[in-house]
Amino acid sequence: MLRTILVGSTVSIQGVFEGNLDCGRILVRVGDSLFAGRPVCG
Repeated sequence: MLRTILVGSTVSIQGVFEGNLDCGRILVRVGDSLFAGRPVCG
C-alpha cells in the first residue's frame, strides 16, 4: 500500500508502507531506501 510521509516541514515522500515506529512515525520504502516521517492524513 502506498503511503505519503512528511520529512521536515515541506518535503513529502510517497512510497510503499513498511511499518510503524514507536514515536508515531512510519517507514516507507522507495526503491532500496527506507524513509521515516510523519504520516500525511487525508
